[in-house]
Amino acid sequence: MKTKPINILLVEDNPGDIRLVREALKEGNIDGTLHVVRDGLEAFQFLRREHKFQDAAKPDLVLLDLHMPGKNGFDTLSDIKKEPALHRIPVIVLTTSKERDDILRAYDLHANCFITKPIDMGQFIDIVKEIINFWVLKVDQ
Repeated sequence: MKTKPINILLVEDNPGDIRLVREALKEGNIDGTLHVVRDGLEAFQFLRREHKFQDAAKPDLVLLDLHMPGKNGFDTLSDIKKEPALHRIPVIVLTTSKERDDILRAYDLHANCFITKPIDMGQFIDIVKEIINFWVLKVDQ
């Protein structure tokens, strides 16, 4: 079955994790575009199509790291879920944190899902493929 191309916004400052997400899309044969921003300020500008992101596509999914320089993931998540034009976009927190307080805070801010990044590269790639399959591809079927 052919699916429509998807747009994913990855909010991540770690080049290694960015590479792994790209690899997951490639391995999963996922038809889509990965848009990468390095912090929460850029993420919100992308989502609102401001400044250099005037022609940005509305993402079908946001993968959000919590701990970044500048505007962190919690503030970004809060802003996304408060914005009427954006609040229905699934936001998946994909972070290294296992802290209970971080998990609870993310869900309090209406994250759709909280996933701790696995250390194993293969598991990381599998998790990203499953996120996309569940949150984007299944919804459109």
